Amino acid sequence: MIQRHTTPPSLAELENIAAIEFERIPDELRQHLGAILFRVEDFPDEETEEEMELESPFDLLGLYRGVALPRQSVFDVRTTPDMIFLYRRPILDYWCETGQDLNEVIRHVLIHEIGHHFGFSDEDMERIEHE
Repeated sequence: MIQRHTTPPSLAELENIAAIEFERIPDELRQHLGAILFRVEDFPDEETEEEMELESPFDLLGLYRGVALPRQSVFDVRTTPDMIFLYRRPILDYWCETGQDLNEVIRHVLIHEIGHHFGFSDEDMERIEHE
């Protein structure tokens, strides 16, 4: 069930929405994700802002942190899990500016970040989102 939102959800509520929308992502993506963690924060941290050369913390809705599957090697020792960050305040700002359904915005961000995990192009991610 998709919930229509009239007030901004909390971090925990946004995490619940992300879990619901993650289940709506095509199985062919979800089944190959492996051990990937999702984290919801209000904004990217300062290090991420600098690394991504953001003009504003509102410029980034989500971020994939990890090694994309095409670049992974059995010889590499992984010390941290792959993670997808969702940034609550920029997502909510985008939601307000565009008038799009919040669940659809979150699903779009998830698909985009999962696409980075697989090394997909923007065109691939757009096609998956519209299927």
